[in-house]
Amino acid sequence: MGRKPAKRRDDGAGTIIFREEDQSWHGWVTVGTKPDGKRDRRHRRAKTKTELLAKMDELKKQRDSGQVRGPGKGPTLGEWLMDYLDTVCARKVADGTMSPRTLEDYVSKARIHVLPTVGSQPLDALRPDHLERTYIDLLSGKHTGRVLASRTVLKVHWLISGALKAAHRRGMVARNVADLVEAPAPADEEIVPFTREEARQVLAAATKRRNGLRWAVSLALGLRQGEALGLRWEYVNLDKAEIKVWWQLQRLAWQHGCDDPHACGEARHKQVPCPKGCGKHSKVRGCPPVCAPDCEKHAAKCPLRKEGGLVFRPPKTKGRRVVPIPPPMIPMFRAHAVQQKRERLVAGQRWQPHDLVFCYEDGHPIGPRADWAEWKEILVEAGVRDARVHDGRHTAGTLMIEEGVNERVVMELLGHSSIVLTQRYTHVASSLAATAAVKMGDALFG
Repeated sequence: MGRKPAKRRDDGAGTIIFREEDQSWHGWVTVGTKPDGKRDRRHRRAKTKTELLAKMDELKKQRDSGQVRGPGKGPTLGEWLMDYLDTVCARKVADGTMSPRTLEDYVSKARIHVLPTVGSQPLDALRPDHLERTYIDLLSGKHTGRVLASRTVLKVHWLISGALKAAHRRGMVARNVADLVEAPAPADEEIVPFTREEARQVLAAATKRRNGLRWAVSLALGLRQGEALGLRWEYVNLDKAEIKVWWQLQRLAWQHGCDDPHACGEARHKQVPCPKGCGKHSKVRGCPPVCAPDCEKHAAKCPLRKEGGLVFRPPKTKGRRVVPIPPPMIPMFRAHAVQQKRERLVAGQRWQPHDLVFCYEDGHPIGPRADWAEWKEILVEAGVRDARVHDGRHTAGTLMIEEGVNERVVMELLGHSSIVLTQRYTHVASSLAATAAVKMGDALFG
């Protein structure tokens, strides 16, 4: 208790003192100059002198490398995460390197899974154990009461890691602590394709419908839903028997067209009282924005809504590909084109010239929801089990593997970004395993 304060001259090395009142060592390091011209001195505290010196040395390294954040209180993880989505990710959407739906998914996960858990943690004080504890809570359902799939938690990790990587590049943090955390291992997606007989039953039921060719494209070519609905005649070459998968149709969420920047639900990351005075909604989850007298809670009903609805977008770089058309489907395409020309003549001026292969009788695009509903009706008519629209694509991949098509070729035809995705189909191609068993029996037992 009678220890005298130890001091060090502040010539860049720093100043150190020991305070009796809290029995702690305190140090200050000059890291630069504030906007008003005064010295920018940063404070560090520790129980031992050795620990304090280590903290001060780390601060000096940041100063010498130009990585010291600006003066004032730094942002929390939640504040920076929402800024990251509104700037970095929004720019990626603008230049086409990120899908708008990916950004929508990121915003949703940030609001629901990050802001209420680890979002209040100061960005520069974030530790690996903070993230690990958050992932444990999400996987166990402690936060929302609903156990999240490991793949969902992995996407949360990717989101946080991307935001911290951007913060590190800007000198806001000394390191990306997400790199020190082992990412949650995603469980393999269960693939349940239709058998050969079931696929033919589905095709037989689809043939009776106006756009029956749309489901043949799914089961035979493995096009994704958006790729099939966004297919245009311009990219269908029946003479060469090939399709260029260069566009897809997506439905984007509508955004409120509010002029008030403080409208509740618009400034997502700021805790601002609801302008309607509801008193029970926070900025984290959002509440009805004020943009027009008749505006409702959902942006889709906002009279000033914007940036939503059905849009045409190019697929991801590796998803852009050329797919050959099986010979039996060429007459089907030609018959479909003839039928569509008749519909265009009947529609007259009501026809919408989107050049779509699959559309309504007036040329209007078919939305994913209506497409899904028709698929469910076809499954009932075919007398097969219930399945997702995407299972038609899985069926195409599985049948290709069963027919002996090389995995690399299947990868290119389906537009997979990795051979690992394609290899999932080898696990369900039971006919290949049965053939291998017969050959091994012949080889060993004659």
